[in-house]
Amino acid sequence: MARVIPHVLTGVIVLGTALWLLWVGREPICTCGYVKLWHGETMSSENSQHIADWYTPSHIIHGLLFYAALWLVARRLSVGWRLTIATLVECAWEIVENSDAVIERYRAVTISLDYYGDSVLNTVSDVVAMWVGFALARVLPVWVSVALVIFFEVLTAIIIRDGLALNVIMLLYPLESIMEWQAGG
Repeated sequence: MARVIPHVLTGVIVLGTALWLLWVGREPICTCGYVKLWHGETMSSENSQHIADWYTPSHIIHGLLFYAALWLVARRLSVGWRLTIATLVECAWEIVENSDAVIERYRAVTISLDYYGDSVLNTVSDVVAMWVGFALARVLPVWVSVALVIFFEVLTAIIIRDGLALNVIMLLYPLESIMEWQAGG
């Protein structure tokens, strides 16, 4: 029974996050009225509205990083409890990321002018992507996890001129040179 508790709690955290986002007015699915497995156009009102998009790799990276951090500071906890903690952190970020203040920040300091927040479907899918990264980090050699992080960052930088590191930089300390590069200049 004790092994089941973290899994149930993890599910409750995700459900609570989804319900909170619905309560504060986030759309359950894309307002376009349909659900796509993949939406590859970042400069679109449908970005972050479907199941997966070019920002999905950043959530896989979250899982890889959360696993590593929790292995370093909480390795005495079971993997189930570490996943619960990682899910709590990911869901907390999803709630903050979908707040009006952060959405406006994205729109003000990045090239994401059409960004109006994630759909609840996309948020839950982002959490699942984090779980995938967490699971990969658990079974892969460290060097493969590091290679995956670098691969995803380089891939998204080349294809969409964005990624986890660039996203963090632009939210915390926006640089005009990065904004110009992201805009295609």
